[in-house]
Amino acid sequence: MTMNRLLPALMALTVALGPLAWASTHAAEQPLLIPGKKALYQRVLSVPGARLHDEPASGTGTDVTPFTAFYVYARRAADGSEWLKVGTDRHGGSSGWLAGQSTIDWAQGLTVAFREAVDRDRALLYRDAASVRDLAKNRDLEKYGALYRAAEAGETSEDSPVVAIQPPGRLDIRENFYLVPILRHEDLYLGSEQARLLQVSSVPLDSDKPLPPTAPPQQPAAVAASPADSATTTEDTGYRAGLAFAIDATLSMDPYIARTREAVLKIYDALGDAGLLGNVNFGLVAFRDSPQAVPALDYLARTYVNLEQGRNPGTFLGRVNDLSAATVSSRDFIEDSFAGVKKALDEMEWSSHAARYLVLVTDAGPRLADDPLSSTGLDAQALRQLAREKGVAIFVLHLLTDANKADHASAAAQYRELAKFPGIGSLYYAVPTGDVQEFGHVLDTLAGQITMQVQMAAGAQPLPTKPVEPEPSTNPQLAELQSKVAKLGYALRMRYLKRTESGKIPNVFNAWLLDRDLRDPEQRTLDVQVLLTRDQLSDLHDILKGVLQTAEEGLLSPQNFLNELKSLAATIARDPQQLGSTTATTAGEGNSLADLGFMREYIEDLPYTGEVMNLSLEDWETWPARRQIEFLHGLEDKISYYRALHDHTDLWVSLDGGPVDGDSVFPVALEMLP
Repeated sequence: MTMNRLLPALMALTVALGPLAWASTHAAEQPLLIPGKKALYQRVLSVPGARLHDEPASGTGTDVTPFTAFYVYARRAADGSEWLKVGTDRHGGSSGWLAGQSTIDWAQGLTVAFREAVDRDRALLYRDAASVRDLAKNRDLEKYGALYRAAEAGETSEDSPVVAIQPPGRLDIRENFYLVPILRHEDLYLGSEQARLLQVSSVPLDSDKPLPPTAPPQQPAAVAASPADSATTTEDTGYRAGLAFAIDATLSMDPYIARTREAVLKIYDALGDAGLLGNVNFGLVAFRDSPQAVPALDYLARTYVNLEQGRNPGTFLGRVNDLSAATVSSRDFIEDSFAGVKKALDEMEWSSHAARYLVLVTDAGPRLADDPLSSTGLDAQALRQLAREKGVAIFVLHLLTDANKADHASAAAQYRELAKFPGIGSLYYAVPTGDVQEFGHVLDTLAGQITMQVQMAAGAQPLPTKPVEPEPSTNPQLAELQSKVAKLGYALRMRYLKRTESGKIPNVFNAWLLDRDLRDPEQRTLDVQVLLTRDQLSDLHDILKGVLQTAEEGLLSPQNFLNELKSLAATIARDPQQLGSTTATTAGEGNSLADLGFMREYIEDLPYTGEVMNLSLEDWETWPARRQIEFLHGLEDKISYYRALHDHTDLWVSLDGGPVDGDSVFPVALEMLP
């Protein structure tokens, strides 16, 4: 072959083999392993302000989306500081170099969120672990009290072991995104309670950004304006409450619908007298049951009034006058009440309200997640979690009518769970015999108490040092509910007032804190979460659904089924980016963490693990069939929750400031994961 003919052939061969040769070389580059591990790679998160460079300490670099997770491919010293060669995947695709100080170690995907401090101290962040160990070991409450008072007053000295205190109120990540990843942990005891000492990094998305300003409260007008004018002119009076009803509209509910209408009308009158129309907005959703089962029911759930429309009494009453109970019976003695609650959570505009209340009124038990006629596929816990993420407190007024007597106990258990509010308790009330008069009295009391709280806040009255307890009712159950409403209103108003102070989220690196209250060790100070992207949540939904389907088809033995679940749970906690590659069902037979022998490596050193990780085959086999079925139904409930959370675009945070997409993030509570 002549050189003239050989050259084109060699060029063609080079072009053909080029990608293969590149892939071979590229695939050889792997991220650095965590010391002592065989399968876990070093990972970091970029902090706000991080910039990616072509070479260490070169050029100005390009901006990196905050909290992007990177794998570490190399570490190098340059200009007296450490630089990391990083990539967004573990397959050799390095992106560039980041300065070590603009990253946080990300050995596992767990992060924590401060629980709102209701009836307990705010969490303290300490400079070193030794100070916390000493306080915990000796339970020196006097020393702790002095440290706490100084931190609360913003007067900590330079030699104080305390470097920061948990921000007051509840931080809404949609407005002030922050991340508190766990770097290290150790177990210790507070009295008889096992606690954890955590080393964390506290990193807000924008540490210089003040909390959102809120319009200053205005004094009530001396003369009430017309309803239409009031609904417009009081928009900027600061503290507003949204009160929505999800009311059963099945057969025989007409008296309760009428009494609810009457209660709302009384509140409108009171607000009008105070010049505060528009400070409490009302919404109403009616629900029945599946029209597929009984077509004459007409609808499953329908929004009659949203909170914006409910600012005006004329609009509210005009729309609610069209509501009446069904004229035919449902299929049985339970209704899809969760459909009404979810519709209210989905369709009400809650974000402009400082206090958010949803009152469920029903005489029937709910359709549970495993019921073929359930439209939500959610259980009480998952639905409550969705409400909590929107900042909505759910009240349940359960009418114990004789017709549904056989269902009272099981329905009450579900509704008590649905109505739990952190730090307050369950906002559940059982109306004996479904008595319309008592129902009306409870509704008037509840709504009146909420209205009074709004009037105090809008009138710029100073917040008392503790909740103002109402005049106790002679009815013990109502007195208990009133006390809880007082605590709830106080906590919500405190949160609102703290937001108006334009405080900043503390920007503290490598601080130490306890996950339990030092004064009251039974109370947890933190919620454990996993930061997931919207795409990762979608993958989790599909994978868990696939694992369950494969198990139901009899293609998985109990041992392999548990291994699949553990592989999934461990992957989420350690490295959510690997979802889809660590279970046999999704990555091909023989590729699960258990099959590869890496299960222990993924689970060990995690400070918190879920139910699945601690479940053994021996435990499973000793469970009665009923408990096994309940466990499977719990997994199915979580699948429905993932779908609902994915579809609630208002809950997701886009770290780059753009529209919500697959890269938007949300911290999912650990208990809601497999």
